[in-house]
Order: sequence, then C-alpha cells, then structure tokens
Amino acid sequence: MINALSLGVSSSTNTEYADLPRVLLVLDQFPKTLGGGERIVLKTAALLPQYGYRASILTFSVHPESAALNSPPCPIHLLPLQRTYDFKAFQAALDFRQFLRQQNIKIVQTFFESSDLWAGFLTRTLSNSKLVWSRRDMGILRASKHHLGYRLLAHAPHAVFAVSEQVRRHCIEIDRIDPARVHTIYNGLDILDWNTPPRPANSSGKVVVTTVGNIRRVKGHDIFIKAAAAIVQHFPGVSFSIAGDVLEPDYFSELQGLVRTLGLSNCFHFAGGITNLRKHLSTSDIFVLPSRSEGFSNAIVEAMAASLPVVATNVGGNAEAVEEGVTGFIVPVDDPAALSEAISRLIANPFQAKAMGEAGRNLVMEKFTTTTMMDKITAAYKKLLLY
Repeated sequence: MINALSLGVSSSTNTEYADLPRVLLVLDQFPKTLGGGERIVLKTAALLPQYGYRASILTFSVHPESAALNSPPCPIHLLPLQRTYDFKAFQAALDFRQFLRQQNIKIVQTFFESSDLWAGFLTRTLSNSKLVWSRRDMGILRASKHHLGYRLLAHAPHAVFAVSEQVRRHCIEIDRIDPARVHTIYNGLDILDWNTPPRPANSSGKVVVTTVGNIRRVKGHDIFIKAAAAIVQHFPGVSFSIAGDVLEPDYFSELQGLVRTLGLSNCFHFAGGITNLRKHLSTSDIFVLPSRSEGFSNAIVEAMAASLPVVATNVGGNAEAVEEGVTGFIVPVDDPAALSEAISRLIANPFQAKAMGEAGRNLVMEKFTTTTMMDKITAAYKKLLLY
C-alpha cells in the first residue's frame, strides 16, 4: 500500500497546478543524512511547477528523521519495499500500477538502482508513462544483479539523464543504451545564493584547505590526510578540515588514527555535518575533492561558486567541472604526492589561487546554473510528451 508521508505544498498550490502534466520522481530511499542525489530530487521537485510540470515523489524507504520530511516541496509517498522479487513485491507492483493510473502520471523519472530497474520495468510494462533514468555515478554501488539488469533493460528508458559526459559514456559503452537517448545534464545551482564579497589573495600563510563530503572511503579522505602531512613540512601555517556526516564509523576511526599518527592533530579538524555550506566555504581558501569515484560533484560546483580554487581527482565528471590550470588542478586518484603538490602550488601562489577562484565562479555562471539544468530537463520532457 502506498502511503502519503507529506502533502508538501499547500492544497491551494496543488489546485493552482492541478492541470499541469504530472511527473513522478522515484528514488530508493530518503536516509537521515541526504546525499547529493536526494537533494537534487527535492530541488527538481521544487522547481518543476515553474517550468510547467507538477511533481510528486515516491520512495521505498525513509528514515523518520530524514531532512526530506522538513518542508518538502511536493507530496511524498512511501511504497514500502525491501525486496524486488518476493510476493510483497508483486503486491507492491500492483499498487504502483494503480498509483500511476490514479495520479495520471505522464513521466516517471527514477534515481538509483532499485528505482531504475524495478520501478522502471513496471513503468514500461504496466503503464503508458514515459520513463526517464537519472544516472549519477559510474556504477560504484552496483551488485552483479544490477549490472545484468541494466543490460537487460537497456531499451526500457525513453531517455537517460547523465550527470556528466563520463557517466554518459558509461551508459552507452557499458549499459549499451542508445546514444540518442542519453543526455548530459549537469547539476546546477542558483548563483544568486552565492553572492559573496570578492576574495582577497591570501598571502599571510595561514591558509585553510577544506573538503566537503560525508565520511565514506570512496571520498578518499585518507589521501587528503596523507597529502596534508607532506604540505605542513613546507607550510606550517596551513590548516585542514573535513566537513561531512559520518556514514562509515570504522573508516572515521581510521581517519582519526591517521591524523594522530602523522602528527596533524593541531592542524586538522573534522567539522562534522554542516548546515551552512556557504559560511563554511567562506572561511576557506582552497577546496579539495580527493574522491575515488564520482559521477559529478555538487561540492566542486559549490566551491567554485564560492570563488575557491579546486584540486580534484581525475574521476567521473571532475575534469568536466575543473578546467586544468584555469579554475584549479586535476590530479590522479589515490596519489597523495600529486595531491599535496597541487595544493602546495596554490598555497605558494596566492594571486594565482585568487584568479582561479574567480575563473571558477565565472564558469559556474556560464555552465552550471539551475536555469540551465531545468531548461534541459524540461526540454527533454516536452519532447517525450510529443510522442
């Protein structure tokens, strides 16, 4: 049975948008700590009415303390689903079909594996709704069954929104999806929310180097710590921070031990989860993303919007966001020496760092805005509804 967790917007607003085509955004879960994918779902839902579409969200699991339930932008529905292949899943499939019909859903856009495969398959076989997959990574979370499922359902989606060109190529080359159906749509932000005074060049030597990302091994924080140990040998005034909630406690303990072992306790800070990212970045001078895997990093775009130079690993769409030598540097993955060298170049050349930060902000205004993202999404929707 599908239950309404929240009606989201007011009933008067629902009436105002009643005649708009309905889009259902389906995702696997809303955890307590939202990741980039969940935040994009909520952001898209909030913006769709401005572009002529009415949104609702369906999820298979939700943490009772999830931030998604705080002032949601649209109705959120829960279809409890633990397995996709037992009797309960069969009943859930019937409930899902009925929901699509009753709600007159025109487009189903899915996020993550179970939503893509289970809800995507049902959308195509049990309804006339158009199916859109949203692909946000290079398959790092997939099990063997997911790899097989994506191959078998390669012809299912009417369109696939890839978050970077690297992800687009993965969809085409690995999942064997028709290239004509796969569109690169970068995540966007509202640059007006990031209006800050011009940053002076920091030549004091008291530089703050930061990274933002929930504590998970895939984020490569251990490489950042090892790079910091090399940097302080030449720049003792530099401090470092990691901002993000702890999602892997064992890994967090490993990181804390590494900081102590390398003698960095006085210059390395774990900031935890932060509620005001703009304020946090405004106190930093250099942004680092040492990830081992990415689809496309929201954090990089946010850092560039805050006029920070960026050093990022050459994974996923990072090199599509960071222009080498212009807005920052791209370094090999799992290479503390290369990471420390790139960061050190920025510390030693504060005016270059300032210029890169300004170039990054200009690039965001040109390429990574909410308007650009929503224009591309809704243009694809419009095309789908014509057929």
